[in-house]
Amino acid sequence: MGEDKKITKDLTIMEVLQKKPEAAQIFARFGMHCLGCLVASGETVEQAAMAHGLDADEIIKALNEA
Repeated sequence: MGEDKKITKDLTIMEVLQKKPEAAQIFARFGMHCLGCLVASGETVEQAAMAHGLDADEIIKALNEA
């Protein structure tokens, strides 16, 4: 996978979706359904995971494997 496609915890939800549109399905699988909300544009994957009581590393792994 090229570095430009690598997903990290410090990317915002919107940045992830721009790099990898199919990430929406992965976020939904983890119960993160508010991808279109204003918070998603400024919230990092790590912050969103914490807000939802989820393991950010698990989400990142799933996103990078997709």
